[in-house]
Amino acid sequence: MKVLIVNGSPKTNGGTHISCEIARGVLNKNGIETEIVNLGKGTVNDCIGCGACRKTGSCVFGKDDGVNEFIEKAKTADGFIFAAPVYYAHPSARILSFLDRVFYRGSSAFAHKPGSSINISRRRGGVASMDVMNKYFTISQMPVVSSTYWNEPHFDDEAGAEIDAEGAVTVKNMAENMAWLLKCIEGGKNSGIEAPTAERARTNFVR
Repeated sequence: MKVLIVNGSPKTNGGTHISCEIARGVLNKNGIETEIVNLGKGTVNDCIGCGACRKTGSCVFGKDDGVNEFIEKAKTADGFIFAAPVYYAHPSARILSFLDRVFYRGSSAFAHKPGSSINISRRRGGVASMDVMNKYFTISQMPVVSSTYWNEPHFDDEAGAEIDAEGAVTVKNMAENMAWLLKCIEGGKNSGIEAPTAERARTNFVR
């Protein structure tokens, strides 16, 4: 089993990275393979609604910022953690642009696979940011992995992680729950339990 962990911060050694490493350590301890994907400081394009991905199967911008590569990895992954800093009480534009395009182009790669979000904030905005990010999961038939509190640590370095002990433990508990759920899903598959097939219907109230 494998979990993809996305660090949606432009910093590769800040609080978001530390949270990813905390989750990674717990998952590895449970025998689950992990890979951290850093969005970094490069440009992440917005979705422009061109619809080209429906025709070609690839996002026209995806080769430039790793979206297409990530979707290919997602096809063989079993779970996902998306972590991001909070800017002005909402997730960074970087992670939202990434998620918009990843889920629009590759939603089938995520269905019925557990997902969780982590939002790093100085004081406020973490819960609102979690609400935004978790909606990508709930529209894609993904079980949302919870914890013993909201995944909104308040630290920007390792020393801060020690001060915000509750924040660090919350991330650890989420990762433990992720490992447990992945094993439950695997056990279900081995027992012949298949994921349901969703019906599709669209209603457009815009006139």
